[in-house]
Amino acid sequence: MAKNNIIVGLDIGTTKVRAIIAERDPQGTFSITGVGQSPSTGLRKGVVVNIEATLRSIAAAMESAEDMSRQIARDCWIGIGGNHVEGVISRGVVAVKGNNRDRNEISEDDLEHVRYIACSFKLPMDRTTIEVIPQTYIVDGQTGIRDPLHMIGMRLESEVLIITCSQTSEQNLVKCVNRAGFTVNGAILQTLAAGRAVLTEEEKEMGVALLDLGGGTSNILAYSQGAAFFTSSVPAGGNQVTNDISIVKNIAFDSAEKIKIEAGCCWEPFLDGMGDAVIVPGMGGRSPLLIPRSQILQIIKPRMVEIFQLVKAKIEEACPLRTLGGGMVLTGGGANLAGVTELAAEVFNTPVRIGNPLPVVGLVEEYRNSSYATAVGLVLEGNDREIGLDPASGSDAFLGRSGGPEWNPLSVFGKIGRWIKREFF
Repeated sequence: MAKNNIIVGLDIGTTKVRAIIAERDPQGTFSITGVGQSPSTGLRKGVVVNIEATLRSIAAAMESAEDMSRQIARDCWIGIGGNHVEGVISRGVVAVKGNNRDRNEISEDDLEHVRYIACSFKLPMDRTTIEVIPQTYIVDGQTGIRDPLHMIGMRLESEVLIITCSQTSEQNLVKCVNRAGFTVNGAILQTLAAGRAVLTEEEKEMGVALLDLGGGTSNILAYSQGAAFFTSSVPAGGNQVTNDISIVKNIAFDSAEKIKIEAGCCWEPFLDGMGDAVIVPGMGGRSPLLIPRSQILQIIKPRMVEIFQLVKAKIEEACPLRTLGGGMVLTGGGANLAGVTELAAEVFNTPVRIGNPLPVVGLVEEYRNSSYATAVGLVLEGNDREIGLDPASGSDAFLGRSGGPEWNPLSVFGKIGRWIKREFF
């Protein structure tokens, strides 16, 4: 039976659902062949509040990606984020048992044992683990060891970052994906996926903070010495900026969102060359409004400063910002706001750049922006995990896929079956 090497990343956000389909060749490399996007109305601050609206958004985004790629997706990797995500550092300690040749030589079994001990604390019933990220190893008191395999020692310690989320939030998200007609391969932390797509190994080694400016929340993941060591979020994002414009100017939320995207700015020098004003259609038959761009900036900037200050306080709980030599990297839709890097650099007092996805074969320039960082990262991370879990580069049994040359991926019956599952099951 032929392999159907399709990898799908599904980024389900508060304001947008984005899907990316990639195809992996026999050599293990892959190219992005389909990209889809749909408005999201069923989530609030990263948590599902309307199952029907969410599954419709998922179905629309996936169908758009399928049409572009001319493939039908059956399973996907999803992202998890929001205020319900928490991270904690845990440590495990074991005595080295060694191997048959040398009882003091650290073996794979010792590494597995110490990682198991580090993760073996009892979670509350409403929490579930989504990521376990190794930090460092300690051998007989010697710290800063990345890979202790085959080293000589008596006592082995391991530090790991354990990331958990609300069990019900994850289950509701998975339910939406299932009802839309797809199977979930696994859940990946959204900021971890975004970091996979936009950060370099040098930045991770020097220390860097990734800030994903989403619609409902702003999520943080900090790296040091090559490993993620801190995650958090603040309950504010792009929707709060839009809401401020809507309230202050007494205009519809959709009109305020359009103003933010097309004419929004949070750095005064950028006003030059952007024009003097923006015209907004009047509500209820009223005359159109003429709003100076300087007034829009006066609304947007204080909210963005507030978000950055909340993020700064969160990061400095874990470490001083000055120790992060790689500075800050901004992703998400909020990173497209004019002047955002300049304002962030002023608040954080550190270098700041926009995190656009690193070059990937097949990804057209239109989608190589920070809004798609998480979706691209989900494909990259999902591919890594599939290959890592299956050294033979993915068997049908593991990938959960089937289909041979006789199966037409564009068959109308496949889409009819998807619709029946979504509507009646």
